[in-house]
Amino acid sequence: MKIKFLRYALLVPIAAIMVTGCSNFDEINTNPNAATQVSSGMLATSMILSITRSDISSTKTFIQPSLLGKYMTWNEGGPTDFQYNKLGRTNFNRITLLRNIKPMIDFAPNEGLKKSYTGLGHFIRAWQFFQTTMQVGDIPYSDAVKGETDAIIKPKYDSQKAVFLGILNELDQANILFSEGTNFDGDPIYAGKVDNWRRLTNSFQLHVLLQLYKKTADTDLKVVTRFNDIVANRPLMRDYKDNFALTYNVTAGQNYPWSSVPAGSNPYVLSKYSMLSTTLINTLKTLQDNRLFYYAKPSPVKITAGFLASDWNAYVGAEPSNSITSLGAMRGTKDYSDINNRYVDLVNAEPVSVFSFQQLQFVLAEAAVRGWISTPAQTYYAAGITNAMKFTAAYTPDIADYHHNMKITDANIATYIANVALTGTNENQISQIITQKYLAGFFHGGSTYSAWFENRRTGYPVFILNPSTNLNNPTTNFPLRWLYPSNELDYNTENMNAAVASQYGGNDNVNQMMWLLKD
Repeated sequence: MKIKFLRYALLVPIAAIMVTGCSNFDEINTNPNAATQVSSGMLATSMILSITRSDISSTKTFIQPSLLGKYMTWNEGGPTDFQYNKLGRTNFNRITLLRNIKPMIDFAPNEGLKKSYTGLGHFIRAWQFFQTTMQVGDIPYSDAVKGETDAIIKPKYDSQKAVFLGILNELDQANILFSEGTNFDGDPIYAGKVDNWRRLTNSFQLHVLLQLYKKTADTDLKVVTRFNDIVANRPLMRDYKDNFALTYNVTAGQNYPWSSVPAGSNPYVLSKYSMLSTTLINTLKTLQDNRLFYYAKPSPVKITAGFLASDWNAYVGAEPSNSITSLGAMRGTKDYSDINNRYVDLVNAEPVSVFSFQQLQFVLAEAAVRGWISTPAQTYYAAGITNAMKFTAAYTPDIADYHHNMKITDANIATYIANVALTGTNENQISQIITQKYLAGFFHGGSTYSAWFENRRTGYPVFILNPSTNLNNPTTNFPLRWLYPSNELDYNTENMNAAVASQYGGNDNVNQMMWLLKD
């Protein structure tokens, strides 16, 4: 059956194919610019790339989550909204993307592929609805993307609890379908291997369940029971090679977003608006974590003063809550640490994860501390650190400028894990776990805003609140959520207003606490 490509794919054009080591452009797809009809594989490609790449495809969009997560500062003109905690209106583009799921399934040529693409559809729906509800609270779910099938152009909103129940059930369905399906076309991440997608699906569900840690008494959600069943009975990600991560390459337009290859091609690297934060640098220094030397480069002032690039004291962070004026003055002194040159020089500095094995291990470690599973938390915690550090080392060429002669080795990892072992109260152990998750997440997570959501959920790592620079209102608070999209305000007013009334007393305000965050 043939269909014009435009009908289903206008809203989500096929992006340039990003390749992994086990696939190439021709194997995944044909030239999208010449496409006149659609296939399941083509639609799969566009949706997977949208999840992993679209929102971070430029240098400016790539660094935005790092500003919100206080990994770095940005000094370009006036204050940057995310750095200074200003959240505006979000959009529901993630939900719009889901219109491509039905045709992707319909075009599958046999039963095995239909199951695989249906499983992929459930995963993508769960992923997109999860990211959207995390930003605002209640969202359209049961009526979403039914404009063509059911003529519902003004979808009602579901409660956040109902959305989470739907997400969990869709991930359960995806697990079953991937277990019964066959490898499929159009996948630039795992080359269509259903085993990898099944492991990702189950691992991601554990992450979703952990967000519900305040809802363990809810008999509908069955948070702990579900968590235990997945850990005991389903395949999970095995190491960092299973990361849900996009690999960049030398092809123009497919380079790592911070790369300046060919030399001088990235104006934001050349203009050097960036400084790494005290939140990142000071934590790495305090813990004597060799990733400091891979993430950062030393302050040129300290090098001039006689410090070696391998000296912990040669690295200086900038406090992201300081005023733009004082940060500008700090930049003027050149006494700060910028991003390591490997991110600039390499077309694929490293695959960028939106969900990783490292994250999974820290999820399991926290669940163990909370008493949900019996394996010692230290086991998972150590595995998370080990894989995070080995990942960084594996993607760093053995060039002094990229690790400053402070290489990550097996012996170094073992010593480090012993030095940062979990200790003290449960709360202290959770602080340690989230800190390691934060360090592993540098330049990862994309537009999932992982570090900011972890800080909102747990308070770790601690972000400094400076009322004199904070752009939130009131300046004494961090915001808790984004505002609903302007399109909803204009075209789905009644349903959006009902959702705001039921959750927030009629006040669509960034300081309002969504159901997920309430005890």
